Amino acid sequence: MNQLPIIDISPLYTDDTHAWQSIATQIDRACRDWGFFYIKGHPISAARIEAVLDHAQRFFALPTAEKLKIDITQTQHHRGYGAIATEQLDPSKPSDLKETFDMGLHLPADHPDVLANKPLRGPNRHPSMPGWESLMEQHYLDMQALAQTLLRAMTMALGIERDFFDTRFNEPVSVLRMIHYPPRHTASSAEQQGAGAHTDYGCITLLYQDAAGGLQVRSVNGEWIDAPPIDGTFVVNLGDMMARWSNDRYLSTPHRVISPLGVDRYSMPFFAEPHPDTPIECLPGCQDAAHPAKYPATTCAEFLLSRFADTYAYRREPQAV
Repeated sequence: MNQLPIIDISPLYTDDTHAWQSIATQIDRACRDWGFFYIKGHPISAARIEAVLDHAQRFFALPTAEKLKIDITQTQHHRGYGAIATEQLDPSKPSDLKETFDMGLHLPADHPDVLANKPLRGPNRHPSMPGWESLMEQHYLDMQALAQTLLRAMTMALGIERDFFDTRFNEPVSVLRMIHYPPRHTASSAEQQGAGAHTDYGCITLLYQDAAGGLQVRSVNGEWIDAPPIDGTFVVNLGDMMARWSNDRYLSTPHRVISPLGVDRYSMPFFAEPHPDTPIECLPGCQDAAHPAKYPATTCAEFLLSRFADTYAYRREPQAV
C-alpha cells in the first residue's frame, strides 16, 4: 500500500462488456482504497499535452501586468489569472507558492445563466496569445469527454444507471487549470508549500504533471507518499462531492505539492464538476439501514461556492464585476 495503482483504460474505448466490467472493478477498488490512481491508454495525445504545456509556460513567463489583464479577482465567475499567494489551501500554512490560470465552459453573454447572473457561469477570459484560445477550448472539451468516460465506468460499480453522470454533466462547471510552481527557494518562508494539504472540492480530477515531481498523497494510515510523474498517464483523484455522493464509500484523499528544488513545476488539472443545479445527495446503492446518509443534500453550486470561500480571500469580499 505504498504505490498508487495504474489502470489501463483503453478497453473503455471498445464495446467489450467484460472488459468494461474489469476496468470498473479496478477503478472501484482504487477509489475505495486510495481515492487516487493513474490512468494510461487514454486518447489524449502526447502532442496535445506538449502543445498545452508549451502555451502554459509561455503565458506564465509574461510580465505580471500582462497576466493581470485577466485578473481572476476581478470577475464574478472565477475565470482568468490567479497571482502567487492568491490561494490558501491549508489554513495552517502560508498562502500557496503558485500562480494559476482557470477556464471553464464558455457561456456567451446572452446565455440564460449569464443573464441571470448565476455564479460560476460566464465567458472565458483568455490571454491575447496566438493559438491559445482555440487550443485550450478544444482541450477542455476533450478532457471533459475523458472524465465522463471514467464516470461511466464508475456507474457499473456504484449500481446506478449508465447515463447517471452524463445527464448531470450537461453544461457543467468543470474547470481546466494551468499551474506554475516557482522553485522552492522563492518561498516567503520555509512553511510555504507549492500547494498546502487539501482535498479537492468536486467530483473527479484528472491531473497532468510535468517531470519536476512534488505531488504527495496521504495514505489511509497517514503516511505521505510520492505520486511521481509517469509518462503518458494522468493522475486521477476523487473530490469531496464524489465522497458525498458515495457516502464516503469512495475516498476524497488529502494531497499536497512540495515545491521542487531549483526548477519550475507545471501541472494541468481538470476538475470535472456537474451542472451547477445538480443535487448532490447520497446515491441509492450507497446507503442502507446500517449505513444511513452521512451528509445533508446540497447542490453542486452551493457546495463549490462554500469551499471557494474557504480558499480564496477575494471570494469573501465584495466582488468587482
